[in-house]
Amino acid sequence: MHKDQPIHHGSLEHLLPPSWKTQITAWLAEDTPSYDYAGFVVGEHPRSATLWGKSAGIIAGIPFFTEIFKQCGCEVEWHAKEGSYINRPKDGSGKTKVATVTGPARGLLLGERVGLNLLARCSGIATVSRDMLLSLRSAGYEGILAGTRKTTPGFRLVEKYGMLVGGADTHRMDLSSMIMLKDNHVWSRGSITQAVQAAKMVGGFALKVEVEVQNEEEADEAIAAGADIVMLDNFTGDGVKVAARSLREKWKGKREFLIEVSGGLREDNVFDYANNGEFLCHPCTYLPR
Repeated sequence: MHKDQPIHHGSLEHLLPPSWKTQITAWLAEDTPSYDYAGFVVGEHPRSATLWGKSAGIIAGIPFFTEIFKQCGCEVEWHAKEGSYINRPKDGSGKTKVATVTGPARGLLLGERVGLNLLARCSGIATVSRDMLLSLRSAGYEGILAGTRKTTPGFRLVEKYGMLVGGADTHRMDLSSMIMLKDNHVWSRGSITQAVQAAKMVGGFALKVEVEVQNEEEADEAIAAGADIVMLDNFTGDGVKVAARSLREKWKGKREFLIEVSGGLREDNVFDYANNGEFLCHPCTYLPR
């Protein structure tokens, strides 16, 4: 485990807001909005179930999974740690024992689908984030790999958590975390300069202002207006390197700013965009169970 990953510095569960457990209550209520007919059939006889890992990847989402079954009257014993890598076993079984859940039969079945869906989603995001980060580090990239806000509605807390477990930066958590001015904001306001000025008037010193740009001329206007971050959106790999080099040389000693590269980044093309001095943004994925 590399020291540049957040999980190395403490328990990520301690990041979760006081409201996170109520989200789990809502997910369980969505799955059983009225009578639990199948639960009536099995009753509350004590039973035990095993969580098997059938795909290689990073385990992420342990606090959520544990709380799901806690609310169903069950206990979870983990055989793997948060952030650990699960390999396919060499004994030919094709699966690895990840956790044991004990409790009433009805409770096990109530939490099963909600827990599995959550853990698979969170672990998939962590795995892709870790794989991409390690690949970039091996290629000499020392910058930041961040996640986008393209998350599933109602599930952002889990998906951003998965990014952290995988070692990626969460970027902004929501519209209130940082001021990002995209092309439609600029078009509606009239110009990049006017948009940045208006944003800084209400954001104050505590919020950074980021501006999405389509070319170097727009980046220059954003930097001159006081933007803290310029996002080179949908640039080619070569275009990123040319623009980034030019902007750094042009504004050296005049303005401090970050350069973000976003739009179409994938594991199979991210090396084309890797350029120290910028940070990269990527979306989420899913780990089959």
